[in-house]
Amino acid sequence: MEIERKFLIKQIPEGCTSFPCRQIEQAYLNTDPVVRVRRDNDDYYLTYKGKGLLSREEYNLPLNKEAYEHLLAKADGIILTKKRYMIPVPGNDHLTIELDVFEGHYDGLILAEVEFASEEEAKAFNPPAWFGEDVTFSGEYHNSRLSKG
Repeated sequence: MEIERKFLIKQIPEGCTSFPCRQIEQAYLNTDPVVRVRRDNDDYYLTYKGKGLLSREEYNLPLNKEAYEHLLAKADGIILTKKRYMIPVPGNDHLTIELDVFEGHYDGLILAEVEFASEEEAKAFNPPAWFGEDVTFSGEYHNSRLSKG
């Protein structure tokens, strides 16, 4: 189960790009239900995500590079590329901000996601002051929707 909140970010705060970073490329074979392929640095996955905005089922299956490239060629829509910075939430050592800085088609778009252990924890979360609009419940900024252009 994936339980996360998502926020628009207008400007990356100073120092955030000094945290560990991963290069991500992903594309969608289907968007209802979501079936995605992703390259995360040198790791490859096929992911299924169920319906939902705050929480939904998520299953990851590891792939090798050849299988990933084969499936990537079959994807519909835009291939999304982004850098993901992993930033600890101040004062909460078990939460991490995943700061996604998009490249390519969505260059300039910046989103922050925080995953939680429960819906209660997600609803009680007070975002840092540099977070912008909470877009968790809009669905507009789901990567599967972004892949449609």
